[in-house]
Amino acid sequence: MTQAPFLSIVAPCHNEEEGLREFCRRAAAAAHSAVGDGFELILVDDGSSDRTWEIISDLAADVPQLLGVRLLRNHGHQLASTAGLAASRGERVLLIDADLQDPPELLLMMMPIMERGADVVYGQRTRRQGESWFKLASASLFYRALSRLASVTIPRDTGDFRLMRRRVVDILLAMPERDRFIRGMVSWIGGRQVALPYERDARFAGTTKYPLRKMINFALDAITSFSTTPLRIATWLGMMSAGVAIALLVYTFVRWLQGETVTGWSSIMAAVSAFSAIQLICIGIIGEYLGRLVQESKKRPMFMVGTIVRGSEHAELSIAFSEMSASDKRAALDAAFASEEPPRSQKNSRIG
Repeated sequence: MTQAPFLSIVAPCHNEEEGLREFCRRAAAAAHSAVGDGFELILVDDGSSDRTWEIISDLAADVPQLLGVRLLRNHGHQLASTAGLAASRGERVLLIDADLQDPPELLLMMMPIMERGADVVYGQRTRRQGESWFKLASASLFYRALSRLASVTIPRDTGDFRLMRRRVVDILLAMPERDRFIRGMVSWIGGRQVALPYERDARFAGTTKYPLRKMINFALDAITSFSTTPLRIATWLGMMSAGVAIALLVYTFVRWLQGETVTGWSSIMAAVSAFSAIQLICIGIIGEYLGRLVQESKKRPMFMVGTIVRGSEHAELSIAFSEMSASDKRAALDAAFASEEPPRSQKNSRIG
């Protein structure tokens, strides 16, 4: 069994060929400054269609601390991050995106905070460079709506960029849900969680992997995972609609007793349309929760790993890897490279 590193850096990658080498250089340099050679750098290729996996394979041959994980298809950012966390072995785990918007060098500021007893040190954005006004406005609206709706306190203006202790990562991996919202799940775990304010940089290269459609789906996952308030809103809308309907019936009956009939096709159609819209909204809200229950009940693998690479060796993991316990996952990774020497005894990194 290889010696577990002290620090793991996990980065999901989707079509990041333009900036991946620079990210690896900076992440490896920051990790080396923090813990010497006692780290591993885990890059998860989330079904990229460019040369991301080729670059990861090339880097693995030069960087003994690098572990490449290639998923069989695109699972999305949250599940790719989960796959990387599942492959990590460090006592401390840094989760970070590979686009260099979150500076890897902040690791050197996070480590002392954790030394003082923090279980999680998360980056909290004070400024976001290189993003459109629409992205800034929609992100601000999302975080503020989520803070009001969620059943747990989820810090505003935070992403998945965070340093976690091993026990937090193991609890996170033990959570079985498929529609994952990692920053909310970590907040739910509790412990001492400390914010590190920072200015978020613009992307080093490439374009955003979160278009409007994915942003909306992500927001729905976040809200339905940590709040039942939309269901209560649907109930309130139904009760209000029922109250208005009863009032209209009473009004119509009184006018009938007075010998007057209510005429007006437009007013009737407006009322019918309003009630129909409210009903459809309520059905849609219930459908979002019901659809997630159906997906969870299928018990499909959370993610599927195609290939892993360390050094010049490629190996495969069981399809059941995502469902294994934390200890079994580490044993499976050790067994995959059983003939390999511990990373610390290998040649030094030549990255950069």
